[in-house]
Amino acid sequence: MSDSMEGADPILERFRLDGRTGFVTGGGQGIGRGFAHALGEAGAAVAVVDVVPARAETVAHELAQKGIRALALCADVTQPEQVQAMVQTVVAEWGRLTIAVNNAGIGQWVDSEQMTPADWRRVLDINLNGVFYGAQAAGRVMLAAGYGKIINTASMSGSIVNTPQNQAAYNTSKAGVIHLTRSLAAEWASRGVRVNCISPGYTRTQLVNDLVQTPEGRRMVPEWMRLTPMGRMAEVSDLQGAVVYLASAASDYMTGHDLVVDGGYSLW
Repeated sequence: MSDSMEGADPILERFRLDGRTGFVTGGGQGIGRGFAHALGEAGAAVAVVDVVPARAETVAHELAQKGIRALALCADVTQPEQVQAMVQTVVAEWGRLTIAVNNAGIGQWVDSEQMTPADWRRVLDINLNGVFYGAQAAGRVMLAAGYGKIINTASMSGSIVNTPQNQAAYNTSKAGVIHLTRSLAAEWASRGVRVNCISPGYTRTQLVNDLVQTPEGRRMVPEWMRLTPMGRMAEVSDLQGAVVYLASAASDYMTGHDLVVDGGYSLW
């Protein structure tokens, strides 16, 4: 075995995304918005996808203001025909698809004995089925091209059980995302498509900021921080390096990996 590095680009160049194109579902706010900005700043053209058109348009405008090629697209990730149309639009606009970030998801706190079938189905449909539909539609394009990076947003909740809140459906959906990621990675590795996921810990988004203003949130957040070795939530910016790495040539030998960014929460 040779340890030669001849022919490899300089290391920082391997993180550049110039000439690459991608989409981010749930890109109109929170972590998805942060991912869209990160990919664009690294050189990619980015389609911002959201179920609320105005949110997608706002973020696409933010990217354009930075000189980033951007599209605003509306799609409900629970509807496979809408996801397929979204992918076809990206390919029609830019001629290729090299990065797919399946990020759209929802949270839910419901005691399991009180959970309705509709509660359960909604979380699994958006958080797990939606990831599969996005990966499948992107995978079809990438497999034909012989190269692509699929990045799914999972959660530390796919590997641990959170406390003190009860969220069985959310935890189950994110565990499913992690194993779906591994399954697709094994299936597609020999055909040039890498599939990885990012598992954030508690992250300060607007939804969390709203939560901490409630009595329930004020009770829970101190417990979350007590259980996090770093003693704080992630900022969205703490997650941006992970998505750029997984989208770039720097991670070309990585597939089926769950990249945990949780301030150490899952160590204890």
